[in-house]
Amino acid sequence: PAHDEQLFIDDIVSRTKKYVDQVIVVADGSTDNTSEIASTAGAKVIKHSSQKGAGATTRTGLKAALEDGADIVVTLDADAQHNPDEIPQVVAPLLQGKADLVVGSRFLGGKANIRRYRKFGIDVITFLYNFGSRLKVSDAQSCFRAHSRRLLEAINITENGFGFSVQVLIQARNKGFVITEVPVSCI
Repeated sequence: PAHDEQLFIDDIVSRTKKYVDQVIVVADGSTDNTSEIASTAGAKVIKHSSQKGAGATTRTGLKAALEDGADIVVTLDADAQHNPDEIPQVVAPLLQGKADLVVGSRFLGGKANIRRYRKFGIDVITFLYNFGSRLKVSDAQSCFRAHSRRLLEAINITENGFGFSVQVLIQARNKGFVITEVPVSCI
């Protein structure tokens, strides 16, 4: 998903292409050159005519990836907060058959460079997701994830905003999918 990310999108697409068969950029109502730059860098570009939100944009990209035959779909933000060179560690549990959903946690094994107020909000949301559950995660809001096709075919993202990230976790947990986390960096 990308909204007005012309400063970062070339680098993100170019670096991501080293690890995947296809890069899909969904330009969410972008008014800059995000679409053109992403296309020139080698991405398949899908455009939303107006900004629909992170959940709607991710839903569009996941649907396109499934239609194109993807077995594993990795999502990461277009604003360069995630390091595409960490894709191999995010997909490893899927490739090893140990998980259906892998969350790249910004809070495992290191310090995330996240503003205090954002960290507080993430902590509250993560606490609420974890409350009463045997399966705990450290970062319910990270969008750097790897999804199995089986998982994506079984869930239904309806949230248009950032709530989609928790919605995916809840549906995956409720349907008995294996969720794991791996440490990732965050800028």
